[in-house]
Order: sequence, then C-alpha cells, then structure tokens
Amino acid sequence: MLRKITLFITAFTITFSTLAQDFSNLWEGHFSYFDIVDLTRSETKLYAAAENAIFSYDFNTNEIETLTTVEGLSGSDISTILFSDTFNTLIIGYESGLIELYFESDQDLLSVVDILDKPTISPENKRINHFNEHEGFIYISTNFGVSVYDLQRLEFGDSYFLGNGGAQITVEQTTIFNDAIYAACRNGNGMKKGALDNPNLIDFQEWQNLVPGNYVAVESVGNSLLSIRLSKDFFNIENDVFSLISTFNTLPVHTSTFNDQLVVTEDNLVSVFDENANELFNINAPEDLDIEFTSSVVFGNEIYIGTNNQGVLKFTTDNLLEFEEIRPEGPLMNNAFKIDAQNDKVWVTYGDFNVFFDPAPVRRRGLSYRVDEQWINIPYDSLFTARNLCYIAVNPFNDSQVFISSFIDGIVELENENPVILYNSENSGLDPLLPTLLQERVGGLKFDRNGLLWSVSAFVREPLKSYDPASGQWQSYELSEIIPDINQIGNVFDDGELGFADIDIDENGTKWIGSFFNGLIGFNENLGGVVMNNVNTPDQNMPTTKVRALAVDQRNQIWIGTDFGLRVLFNTANFFDNPNPTVSEIIILEDGIPKELLDDQFITDIKVDGSNNKWIGTLSSGIFYLSSDGQETIYHFTKDNSPLPSNQIKDISIDNSNGEVFIATSKGLLSFTAGGSKPEETLGDAYVYPNPVRPEYNILGFGNLNDINKGVKIQGLTENVNVKITDIEGNLVAEAQSGINLRNSKANYNFAIDGGTGIWNGKNLRGNIVATGVYLILISDLDSFETKTLKLLIVR
Repeated sequence: MLRKITLFITAFTITFSTLAQDFSNLWEGHFSYFDIVDLTRSETKLYAAAENAIFSYDFNTNEIETLTTVEGLSGSDISTILFSDTFNTLIIGYESGLIELYFESDQDLLSVVDILDKPTISPENKRINHFNEHEGFIYISTNFGVSVYDLQRLEFGDSYFLGNGGAQITVEQTTIFNDAIYAACRNGNGMKKGALDNPNLIDFQEWQNLVPGNYVAVESVGNSLLSIRLSKDFFNIENDVFSLISTFNTLPVHTSTFNDQLVVTEDNLVSVFDENANELFNINAPEDLDIEFTSSVVFGNEIYIGTNNQGVLKFTTDNLLEFEEIRPEGPLMNNAFKIDAQNDKVWVTYGDFNVFFDPAPVRRRGLSYRVDEQWINIPYDSLFTARNLCYIAVNPFNDSQVFISSFIDGIVELENENPVILYNSENSGLDPLLPTLLQERVGGLKFDRNGLLWSVSAFVREPLKSYDPASGQWQSYELSEIIPDINQIGNVFDDGELGFADIDIDENGTKWIGSFFNGLIGFNENLGGVVMNNVNTPDQNMPTTKVRALAVDQRNQIWIGTDFGLRVLFNTANFFDNPNPTVSEIIILEDGIPKELLDDQFITDIKVDGSNNKWIGTLSSGIFYLSSDGQETIYHFTKDNSPLPSNQIKDISIDNSNGEVFIATSKGLLSFTAGGSKPEETLGDAYVYPNPVRPEYNILGFGNLNDINKGVKIQGLTENVNVKITDIEGNLVAEAQSGINLRNSKANYNFAIDGGTGIWNGKNLRGNIVATGVYLILISDLDSFETKTLKLLIVR
C-alpha cells in the first residue's frame, strides 16, 4: 500500500491584537496535527481541525497553512468547524461554547462569546455540536438547543430551547429542507421540525415532534432528507414519514454533504451515498494502521478522511487502496510531559505520572524530536515497548547519545536517534520495585561535568545511581540517613519515597534532588566520604515536603519549586555542616507592600537562562520570567495575554545556543525567542550578525531590545565583558557591560547584554540611527583580560 507524507508548510500571520505587549512575532507554535476532530471544505481548500489548532490544504497547490494560538486562536478544545463560501469565512466551534470566525480574505479573527458567557446556560450545555448555513444564517446546534447567528451582520438572533416547557435539550445537528428546519435531538427528544417562516420559533410549542428517540444526524441531500438514529438505523424521511433504509455496523461519528452526496463516517469505514441513499463506494481503514476515522469530506474524485492519530488521509476513487497522509510538521501529541532543547534539537516525551508519582494509567506512547525544523516521531513499539517515558538527558560530550527514563521500565538509550538498549534490573545497576515486581520507576536524569549520568528511582534501597557511558559501569548509593529503609517484606508502599522529581548538579558536584516526602535532598560522594542532608520541615521554612522542581543558578544557589510556593537555598557552602539548614522565600514589594513571590503557587518547573534569570512554570497561572534575584517580573505569560493555549505549564527547556525557550503546556508546545544565550568560556568564537547590515533588513532604530528579530546581535560573549562600539575614527557610538546594561531593564538601553549575546538597536549615544559606514566592536573580558575586535558594515 502506497503512503506519501505531504508536508508543504507555508507560514502566514493574522491580526493579533489581544496581547498587552505584542510579542506575537517571537512565538512559534509546535502543535500536534495527528488527532483530527472535524473536516470541512471550501471550493479550493480543505480545513482540518485538530484538538486546538487548524490547518488548511490547498487542493490545487497542495500547500498547507496553519492557524494556531500564535495567530490568535483561543487554544481551547475545538468541537466542530464549517467553511462559508458565501462569506469566505471559517466558523470554529468549541467545547466551551466559544465561537471564532476566521475571515480568509483579510486573515483576521473574531471571537464570539455570547454563548460562552451566557449565565443561564450551564457549562456542560454550551458545547457547539454542529453548524448549518442557510441564506446567510448559521444554525448552531448545541447541548442546550439551537441558536441562530447572522453572518452578514455578525450578531446573534434567536435561540430555540426545544424541550418540554422550553427546557434545554441536546441538539446534535440541523438541516434545512423544503423551507423547514429539522433538528436531530438526543435524550429521547427525537426529531423536531419548525417552519422557517414562523416568527414564533422561540416558543417550543411551535415545533412539531415528528418521532421520539435519539437522533445523531439529519442531512438534506439533493431532493431527499436522510437521518441516522442512535440505534445505528439509517432513515429516509418523506412527507415526515420515516422509512428504514438500513442499519450501520457501528454508530456513525460524522456526516457531511457535498454535491448531492452524503458522506458517512464510522470508526473504521467511510461510505458515500447518493441522494437516493444508494451506496456509491466505501473505504475501509487501512489494516496496517491502528487508527479510527473521525470525519470525512469529498472533493470531486478525492476523499479526505480525518483520523485519530495519523492526521488526514487522502484517497481517490481511482484507487481506494492507496492514500497520502496530510498534516503539518508537529510532535506526536499536544500533552507533552518533559522536553529537552539544546543545540537546535528538541526532544519531547509523553509518559508522565501524577502528582502522587503514580504511573497509572499506563502510557504506551512514543516520543518526538525536532531537528532542522522537522519533527520526527518514534513509535512506542520501536522503543522496546518502554512505558511512561518521562525525563530526558543528552550526553554533553556526545550529543548523539540520549537517555530517556521510564517510570515503569528503566532507561532507554538512543544513538543517532535510534533506540539501542533498554536498561532495567536484568542488565544494569537499576533495581526493581520488588523482587516479584520487575518495574524500575526511574525519574529524573542529569549528566554531571565528568560525563556520568545520574538517575533517581522510587522505592528501592539505593535510589541514586550513576552510569558511565564510556565504561558501562554503574554505581548505587543509599539515602538511608534521610529516607527510611523500605520494607521489602511487607507492602512496598508502607515506607520509602513515592518518587523523585528534578535532579540538578552544582559546580561542586553536589546532586540536588526533589522528593515527595523528604523535600530537597543534597548528596555529595566526594566531600571526604558520602554526605547528605535535606530541608523539608516548617522549621526550615519549607511550605511542604513536596518538591516538584529545582534548578541550580549561576551563583550556585538552589531555586526550589513546591506545591505551595517558591524557596531558595542561598547558602550551599555549609549545607552539609549545618544540622538544620533553612531556605528563604523571595520578598517583593507590590504597591509598596511586602509580599512573598509566587506565594502558594504550585510550581511545575524552573529553568535558568544565560543571564541567570529564571523561567518558572506553574500548574494554573502560566509562566513567569524573573530577574536573576527574583525581584522583577520581566514577563508573566498566560492564556489571556499570550499564545499559550493553557495556563498549566508541564515543562520548560532553554536552548542556550540561541536563547529559544520551549514551553510545554497541557494543550500544546510553543517556543519563545527570548534571544539570550549561554556565555562562552572564551571570546574565540564571537561574531556579529547580520553583517553587513543592509537597508532591506529594516532592523535599525527600534526602541525595544526585547524584539530579538531586530537589531544587531553580537554572539559568543563570555560571562563578564565590556563591549564598546566605535566608528572607524574611534568615536564611541555605544557601550554595554554584563550585569549592568540588561536587555530587559526598565532603563530602555540602546545596547545591552543578555548572557552570551549583545543586542544593539543601531542608535548612537544621542539616540540617532548611525550613518552608513564601518564600525568596530571592541570586546574585553573583565576577568581574563581577553580581547577581541569585530568589524561591522552598515549600509543605509
């Protein structure tokens, strides 16, 4: 069977006016398009709705365009879509009751919140089930009844509550036939009919009850009216009399009509009928794909079928056994668990465990990686069937070697993106959960500076392991001074640790581990013997024992994320000597009143960037970008002021080679081009770009250094530098110094340094854009006294 991946990506943008600050050009969406919710079509394009994003496919050019939260979509769960050729508009309905209109002509987006905000309708009844267009009006089927929307005037008309006494009932679908509207209803309310010219349809008594029962579809096909009942029965309706045609094998999940043809989608079969209900042909789900059909449309002799895990399949009537897979580039799923981004490559896992470190339900999912802007997905079966894949560690001395922990089956090693071995209790130093339960619940992974891979496992006597990929040697360590010995004879869950979250390693080789019952654990095997200590009590200023995230910053301070807020271990030097070490909260002034930073927030992840600033993810409040000391909130991105599709942040990773921040939410993965980079050890590789700066670049003279897409960048700086820019005659044009001229400072510098990157907006000390000419960039390392000079040509 022939399969061809169609992947022509064309970027486009629309008006994005909902942000308080416009960072839209700095965001990129990495959504999954494997699970298709609904399909619709225009005269020239197919539109496919995934969970919370949409793509279009041009029938003539085969080009694909995406529409995501970056372009203004809400990011909520899509339930149905319809394209209006008359108004050149895509109508998008959501589970929440939200409706969005995407105007194809000017690529603008309108949110319609009337149903979403209606207080008299319960949230579960607001779901948009179906759109039906007729003479400029959209008849909207919902779980409360039917609403009418005027596409010409862009406003709502009447709403029809069709139940007895005007009760709210579920309407799955409507159609117009012979100047009447037919409504297929659930909950025993059957099929209802109302005259279109009846001005009183808001009165439920004006609707005729044709038959009782539960109906899932009603379609006008040419001169026929056809319907489907929940019992899988297929009916022809003539003069309001129902005649049984046949019974489907399974309950259809989607219907559509085009050119007097009815397309019926079942889980594993698509059937196309003419107006007389004669079956023209059908398509079975390919046997070699483990898929379910979700929706389908017809375009000439082409049939497009949405699936639950392969995107859209394109068939032709000439050969119903061959198909193409159509979808944009994207990861396997939206609900990522952990991500790792470095050296222009991103790894994503989907395994997970819950807040109690319980891996149930078992996740048999693959993993994804992105390289050269292309997403590649490795299926579960190719990963030694390792379940609940979670943490990722890339060997810093060999970035082709990647390790993925499994919270059930150990550790998977990949070489050049190919799985090569599964480490478990039978072939490595990992220990099983019980002698009779061969599970290896491995959590956090981290490489140290010597190339040793460290891991932590739940419910074993020696939970901390090191592995040397060069020699193949394993070493195990107990934490019995902190964690009670596990009762291997009785119930394993009576003692021990439910699990460990993050592990990070500081400049002294200390392993810092976040645990469920024992707070923050510090461990070092090289300080004159094995030493360990922890903080987990209120006396030590810990709000809870549950540490969810941690990060070692550039000052060797430990930033700790818990279920109930943020703590910092400032003094790590005497942590092991102090019998009762304490941690501190960050106190900020808010309107002159002292307040604890991120008080009571459930913190899910912490990452430190090249400028020692902190990215902090939360369970329900989005993501915070803080200054190095936490005193200033540089950004606070949420679903309401950014393209984030959800305020639940699952994980964060920073590619320090370019400053791109990858953010995994519960509803999709995005990246934000923050622009900084990790400082280098020497100035040997420092360079300036673009060089030369030509007029067509249009990057000079802007005011905000946060827009990394503009300005002149100096890459490869060391940690503590002074940079001067002069003209060819030696006149000072601009100057910046690490730690002083900060890019995100409220001082609005013309030239600033962010980690290993300097950014200059092309203005001189007087605030004027510089003239055409050659400029010298003089870089001095203030610690090593190393210097380097770069030349830059500017043409205006």
